[in-house]
Amino acid sequence: MGEIPFITVEGPIGVGKTSLAKALSDHFQYALLKEIVDENPFLGKFYNNIEEWSFQTEMFFLCNRYKQLGDIQDRYLSQDIPVVADYHIYKNLIFAGRTLKEEEYEKYIKVYDILTVDMPKPNIVIYLNAGLDTLLSRIKLRGRDVEKNISPIYLEQLSIDYEHAMKEFEKQNPEVPILRFDGDQLDFVKSQEDLLYIIKQLSTSLEKRSLHS
Repeated sequence: MGEIPFITVEGPIGVGKTSLAKALSDHFQYALLKEIVDENPFLGKFYNNIEEWSFQTEMFFLCNRYKQLGDIQDRYLSQDIPVVADYHIYKNLIFAGRTLKEEEYEKYIKVYDILTVDMPKPNIVIYLNAGLDTLLSRIKLRGRDVEKNISPIYLEQLSIDYEHAMKEFEKQNPEVPILRFDGDQLDFVKSQEDLLYIIKQLSTSLEKRSLHS
């Protein structure tokens, strides 16, 4: 028997990570891990004043994601139940690198390394990206109050950071395939054909890696 699938969907804010993760969970009958966003008490303040609230925001996310991954390991992966998640904890480094001051980032990295050293790691990453107009339109469409003050400049910078981070992740983890999909060209929420295309690509990758549910 091969590894148990642990798939993570990543990409910038508004690209459709949760929608895709849920669709894949439904199709493959995998357990779904959804990122806790709305419970972060600092997030609204962060979008209003990034410099003032970045450290609190990032530390809250780190601790929550650490707890979630521990629960996933205990409840699912250790029981040989496949999981698809709408985030990878690696994203913490992307956001922290963009927003934290140098000495804050150094402290943050130390905590991150301690917490993630024995965390379950994905064996396939799905990376979604899209242009700024697409991201802004999808953020507006979902209408979260906490996101209404997101700066387009911040969002654009974040997309660039994601590109660099995914390339770095690939270098550090050559054994983990990254499936890349263009959110400007694919609308897997409205188009069943686009969703089936992604499912087919993922199925092929699962077979190549001999991942079994």
